[in-house]
Amino acid sequence: FDPIVACGPNGSKPDAIPGAGQVRALEFITMDFCCVYEGYCSDMTRTIALGSIDEDKKRVYETVLAAQKAGIAVSKAGVPGVDIHKAAAQVIQEAGYGPYFGHGYGHSVGIEIHESPNANTRDHTPMPLGAMVSAEPGIYLPGQFGVRIEDVVRMDKDGCTDITHSPKELIIL
Repeated sequence: FDPIVACGPNGSKPDAIPGAGQVRALEFITMDFCCVYEGYCSDMTRTIALGSIDEDKKRVYETVLAAQKAGIAVSKAGVPGVDIHKAAAQVIQEAGYGPYFGHGYGHSVGIEIHESPNANTRDHTPMPLGAMVSAEPGIYLPGQFGVRIEDVVRMDKDGCTDITHSPKELIIL
């Protein structure tokens, strides 16, 4: 897929299409990338800030990061995708942002960028051993901004291995 780079109100759309708007100070910038290596896809999203951000925006970022960590903590072969999604969604719900997590926690990644099984509200399929699955919770405040942090994890017998080695701490430029 084409990379997604979105900021400000456009960043409040999970699959934003680039527009004519310019990046402004005090905004989040969400960047979603993929690559293909030896025929297999990968996927990664990071959200950074331009200039300082207020405490509300920091809270949203920290909630998304905590949600991703909660999903990763329960991810392993044999766990249904719906249970992985629920672990992340619970963190977002408890922080008061439940209505703003409008997509699934993740999807399998392989020869195609979006494969099954998925980690969402509908997929009860147990994750297969060795499956590569995105871990991408997000909070999208309509007309304001969005935050998504995405890694790819491999489902192992006793947990998962995060194969994305990019830092997840908030970067402020």
